Amino acid sequence: MSDQKKEKEYLEVKGDFKMRRLDGGDLEQFNALLRYAFQVTADELVKSGWTENEMMYAKMPVLQSSYVLGWFYHEKLASMIVVYPMQVNVHDTLMDMGGVTGVATYPEYVGRGLISSLLLRVLAHMKESGQKLSFLYPYFIPLYRKFGWEIVSDKITFTIKDSQLPRAVPVPGMMERVDTDSEDLKNVYDYFSAQSHGALVRNELEWEEYWRWDSDDVIAAIYYNEKHKPLGYVVYYLKNEVFQVKELVTLNAEARHGIWNYISAHKSMLNTVTGSNYSGEPMAFAFEDSEMVENIEPYIMARIVDVKTFMEEYPFQEQPDFKVHFRIRDAAAPWNNGDFVVYWQEGETVCEQIEDAPYVNLVELDIRTLTTMMMGYKRPGYLYEHEYLETEYYMVQVLEKLIPVGKPYFSDYF
Repeated sequence: MSDQKKEKEYLEVKGDFKMRRLDGGDLEQFNALLRYAFQVTADELVKSGWTENEMMYAKMPVLQSSYVLGWFYHEKLASMIVVYPMQVNVHDTLMDMGGVTGVATYPEYVGRGLISSLLLRVLAHMKESGQKLSFLYPYFIPLYRKFGWEIVSDKITFTIKDSQLPRAVPVPGMMERVDTDSEDLKNVYDYFSAQSHGALVRNELEWEEYWRWDSDDVIAAIYYNEKHKPLGYVVYYLKNEVFQVKELVTLNAEARHGIWNYISAHKSMLNTVTGSNYSGEPMAFAFEDSEMVENIEPYIMARIVDVKTFMEEYPFQEQPDFKVHFRIRDAAAPWNNGDFVVYWQEGETVCEQIEDAPYVNLVELDIRTLTTMMMGYKRPGYLYEHEYLETEYYMVQVLEKLIPVGKPYFSDYF
């Protein structure tokens, strides 16, 4: 093997540790590390309807379509990270996004900086691939904050007693139970994601991940209007007198009433309805009996990968005739570290990275704060009051007008 080929194969070498991209030949080691790190037992696979070999080969599309990077110790996989090429809706603008997952290390290799170096490498890869954003589900929030990711969405779990279920509201359409691979279900989600800030665009790989750990007893039901047009769905389990909602999606009020009519029709079969709501707003207000339990917890973290291209695609609410000067701190992605001037010219957003920028309309913040602010999870006023950004007060009002209102909806797990 030539030296040039070795250089392409190994991105970095540290003694006996070598970093390279995984391919199909690494499938068995890839699967073994995933199962070890995330404690997936053979019994859990059986409960989810998988055999061990089926689960391993189900992950082959991940290796084929994603960027999977790992450290090897004497050709044994020691640590790895996965980046799915995805798209997400940012205030009605589709942006390329790198979904980070599969961050894992065998315990005997912990403390060697393997994960840190992988995170830095995939950030550079995402920038080169044109992915303006990165999302991940955090297992340890402080670790990812260190590398620039920040919380951008919540999961609100709810418990509703059978006596609190809403009264039936007459609707012209009807519910139908369907197969989980129903095209109507996918079409409803496509419409929903196109009008929901933060929502993931689900293609084949995303739908596979959506269903991966669901057992055979998961049920999907769609609300159709009187012209048999699908307008909403609920995915759920019904077990031990609990109606457990996996996801509830509606395109209008008619579908919302129809789906809750359907859930309430199970009243004789259940004691409680449980589930998760990803809208960022508690549900209780919309119920006649609002005395229900709802628990809020952080769900998805995100980070802007490339400030310049992100700003140029971002759908600002206004296009003022002055410039906004962002001074950004980003230790993990040096191309974002520095001064950026954003202005509007002939209907287009321009973002320039400059040196010796004037101290006019200056906003100083780190990449985490910029991300959660631009994604709408925390408003500029809140971040200013809690000392996450430094600026003159008048610029807080400017930012409030520039940044669209709305918290991200993100219900996926990968």
